[in-house]
Amino acid sequence: MSPAVERARVAEPARRLVAGAGGQLRGGAAAALIRVRRRRGRKVNIVTSPPAEQSADDPAEPAWRRRTEGEHRWPQALAVVVAIGLQLPLPDRMVPQQRYLLPVAELVLLVGLVVANPFRLNRESAVLRAGGLLLTGLIGLSNGWSAVLLVDALVLGRPFTPTELLTAGATIWLTNAIAFALIYWELDRGGPAARAAGVRDYPDFVFAQMQSPELADPDWEPTFVDYLYLSFTNSTAFSPTDVLPLSRWAKMIMMVQSVVALVVVLLVVARAVNVLR
Repeated sequence: MSPAVERARVAEPARRLVAGAGGQLRGGAAAALIRVRRRRGRKVNIVTSPPAEQSADDPAEPAWRRRTEGEHRWPQALAVVVAIGLQLPLPDRMVPQQRYLLPVAELVLLVGLVVANPFRLNRESAVLRAGGLLLTGLIGLSNGWSAVLLVDALVLGRPFTPTELLTAGATIWLTNAIAFALIYWELDRGGPAARAAGVRDYPDFVFAQMQSPELADPDWEPTFVDYLYLSFTNSTAFSPTDVLPLSRWAKMIMMVQSVVALVVVLLVVARAVNVLR
């Protein structure tokens, strides 16, 4: 075979890859071309697609991968208000000594975040990001503290009335689900503002709409309600259902949530059976 024919044969797969990618190589196409050229001992000189921030407006991309208007603030704000409200009916021995300190701090942070960014969560800001993470951390800390106090009281056999026991168990379980929903929502692909900007290609959680885009609205993207569903199903099934964690941190946090929910449910139900006899 002549050198010219050989060069044409080697270049044909590359030409097809470039043509199929609209003149730019992305992901698997770039990797395939690299393999083709390396097998032939040729220099690898690949022009790949621009970074995610440059192609975030591509209408051919699914909504969860491109720049969007961002989700509304109110579902997350409402969930935080519910979580704060759930901390108030807990018995005194199930909360820190300064029982109103953490709820008030959470409420102040929430008001500050709503005032600073009241509508669409599409503005990236280090201050807003830190405030959102701090708010989520305070809710998780408050509920985790109450869960530890509840488990300690149950293990040591301290007396409970049926109403007190069921109220404490249900409140801590529900707040735990909301707290972990906020954690997933704040951390997946860098948080709500980063997701709206489309700056990260790889998700930490894969929802059903991502796996079967033909069954979803073209403008679908995960919002707080999706993460709340993820948290509730993980708390009830103690394992992933139709939303799969991909990153290691997502798997570890889901494991922690399942353990907390399982311990609370088992201890409360076991003690309730004895109290109600």
